[in-house]
Amino acid sequence: MSFSPRIPVIATVLATAFAAASALADNGNGGVAYGGSGASSGQVGTTQFHTTSHALLGKGLSFSGTTTPNGAVAIQRLDKRTHSWVVVATATADKSGNFTATWRTDHIGVFQLRAVPGEDRQVRASSAPPTVQVTVFKPARATWYGPGFYGHKTACGKTMSRTLVGVANRTLPCGTKVSFLYKGRTITVPVVDRGPYSGGFDWDLTYAAAQQLGFDYTDSLGAVSLR
Repeated sequence: MSFSPRIPVIATVLATAFAAASALADNGNGGVAYGGSGASSGQVGTTQFHTTSHALLGKGLSFSGTTTPNGAVAIQRLDKRTHSWVVVATATADKSGNFTATWRTDHIGVFQLRAVPGEDRQVRASSAPPTVQVTVFKPARATWYGPGFYGHKTACGKTMSRTLVGVANRTLPCGTKVSFLYKGRTITVPVVDRGPYSGGFDWDLTYAAAQQLGFDYTDSLGAVSLR
């Protein structure tokens, strides 16, 4: 289980170039990436960008930063299936080097993204590690439960109590980790029970999980399975 406030994420990509051709490589650590080809000609440009670490499916995730004045920038998402980078947004910097770009999120999950200066959009993941991590959540309806069930066994074999942190779902395997986003807060909990079975709800948080998330009795939130 983890809990964290909504925080900005900052990533830096350093691009180097030769006289006749250019190559790009990143090396990420802790949400910040540095890279270079090691060419003796040295660094010729710097691209910096920042965004938030959470987004809802179908909403715009904004990126802003600086790069070479009037330069092109591509925001890329790592496709884990093909181990390649997919362009999700592009921008052109103004004469001061400032740019903004927006990705209309079309997938849910935990994604690694980077900003690539220029037109270099086909670099393989093996040669260009990711730079930032963003979680995209699917909008859902949820409630919470607990009183009246304390002391009973859940469908996953847990003893229900005021301190049990988890969530009920109708189909996900017991123990599956699920991350929730609510009013800027996130929490990751395991599936500990089955349900909910009424009211058109997708999730049923335990009392302890709802308290940690600051969740109201019934409301909309963001959810994503991490299996």
